[in-house]
Amino acid sequence: MLTRYSPSKGEGSPDVWGFYEKNTGSIQYLVADPQTRKGVLIDVVQDFDPAGARTGFDSADEILAVVSRQGITIERVLDTHPHADHVMASAYLKEKLGVPNGIGEKVLEIADLWRELYHLPDAFDPARDFDDLFTDGATFPVGSLQARVLLSPGHTLGSITYLVGRDAAFVHDTLMYPDMGSSRADFPGGDAGMLWDSIRQILALPPETRLFVGHDYGAADRDEIRWEATVAEHRKANKHVRDGITKDEFVRTRTERDATLSLPDRMLHALQINLRAGRLPPAEADGHVYLKIPVNRF
Repeated sequence: MLTRYSPSKGEGSPDVWGFYEKNTGSIQYLVADPQTRKGVLIDVVQDFDPAGARTGFDSADEILAVVSRQGITIERVLDTHPHADHVMASAYLKEKLGVPNGIGEKVLEIADLWRELYHLPDAFDPARDFDDLFTDGATFPVGSLQARVLLSPGHTLGSITYLVGRDAAFVHDTLMYPDMGSSRADFPGGDAGMLWDSIRQILALPPETRLFVGHDYGAADRDEIRWEATVAEHRKANKHVRDGITKDEFVRTRTERDATLSLPDRMLHALQINLRAGRLPPAEADGHVYLKIPVNRF
């Protein structure tokens, strides 16, 4: 697994390790306070093979091995939203580490939306499966550092950003690396205008703030995967939202681009699992687990 370390920039600044999951282009994060060696995990992936509908935790276990080698004590398992393109490992990590897991409170509204789409009226109970449902502005400690939650809707209606310490923001699928721009806003509950507003809030953070994105798929003119850039770098060079681009221009570009995109190949599987914090549905009478896939709904 490709791993990259972004060291603390001094007092109030966390150490960050990013882990690239190549099958989904996802970036997973270990964030730690250098003084106390306490940390959190963000957006860790559960392995999923859509062809055979097989699950596993090899990727998560690789990250736990790094946690152990670095001598870090994990205090929380966090996700930024119910992902459409990968299956989350939240429940697995919660049970393995004995720590609370968390996500934004609007997961409750997302669950309502997907109960209807799956025609599963009693399927999801996020208040049961997540210990913390964070409100906009909520805070919690990461060792001696403070983390703050920013509601950042647009990609989904319940996406959140985690701002840890003074200079590290985990911005999920609002932004991509500057040469790729932004993430799609056409999933159920998404909205390009809301995405613009969320991005401008993020880009109002101090210019030296490190922004860590949720995905990278590479680009034609670079030969490596990248996921970290500062606010200043995005404001100067982000192809969709750099300074000088207007909201109307962004919404038009984003909407036109989204109209050309297919659904992620894991989406209809993943939402049923992620709205349970990464747990599979209950086994049926034959002892096996089944997922329900809507036909001709998208």
